[in-house]
Amino acid sequence: MTAVFLKSDLDIPQPLPKLFSLYLLFAIGFKGGHEIHETGINATSGLILATAILMAMIVPIYSFFILKIKLDTYNAAAIAAAYGSISAVTFITATSFLDQQDLTYGGHMVAALALMESPAIIVGILLVRIFVSRDQGDEANNQFSWSEVLREAFLNGYVFLLLGSLFVGLVTSQQGWDSLKTFTGDMFYGMLTFFLLDMGLVAARRIQDLQKSGSFLISFSVFMPVVNALIGITLAYLLQMSKADALLFSVLCASASYIAVPATMRMSVPEANPSLYISMALALTFPFNIIIGIPLYFGIISKIWGA
Repeated sequence: MTAVFLKSDLDIPQPLPKLFSLYLLFAIGFKGGHEIHETGINATSGLILATAILMAMIVPIYSFFILKIKLDTYNAAAIAAAYGSISAVTFITATSFLDQQDLTYGGHMVAALALMESPAIIVGILLVRIFVSRDQGDEANNQFSWSEVLREAFLNGYVFLLLGSLFVGLVTSQQGWDSLKTFTGDMFYGMLTFFLLDMGLVAARRIQDLQKSGSFLISFSVFMPVVNALIGITLAYLLQMSKADALLFSVLCASASYIAVPATMRMSVPEANPSLYISMALALTFPFNIIIGIPLYFGIISKIWGA
């Protein structure tokens, strides 16, 4: 981000950023599948996954009503969907943070990552359908395709790769992990470093867009992740999650999507302004969670859970 502020010509050429993101999703999914094979899915992990899906559906609803104080239905729903969904990069950064703390998380948390992306998109679209006036709704029905929306929500490349690598890690078990651990393990931090470098450059360039959004949306971009994280921490405590799983769950609740949701909202809610929901999620919420949020949430969890 400093490179952009000082007007350096530092840049990561395309298509390397996409390659980095594909690699990171594959690596985290593969590791998660291996962990699930080692630990298995039980009633506790199943309840955690159900709670994750529920949070992905509830966060957009109360976010929508808060945003409606200042925004129209279209923009409120699009931003709410972004904050109900997740940031895979924030999650991946949190896993590396846990590795540095020598804490092991459950593989089912990777499944939670995959499952929390799509419900928020569906809820955001439903909010538009419910709250837009009848005349506008009837006109929109002629150009609206639920099949395309559902396809984009559940079969977009990032979700598909994450679920696919999770399945591969699960079925190949220890033999698969031994074969690919140099690729998915030893290389992970180097690839993550370059990807975060690129994300810092992109986020800094998007900050200028926030000048148009005003103090209300800027405040929402910072305070809403903290509120969502605190709700996530409370649920994690009630579900008796480990410290590592609690951090990942709170990060999933606190993060905002700047990839899957914008791609879908541009198609399904074209009336919404992309510069708002993209710049909020990418230029403020993402760096806030990376720099301040993850250690803050972990500090709170450590206080509550104890040593």
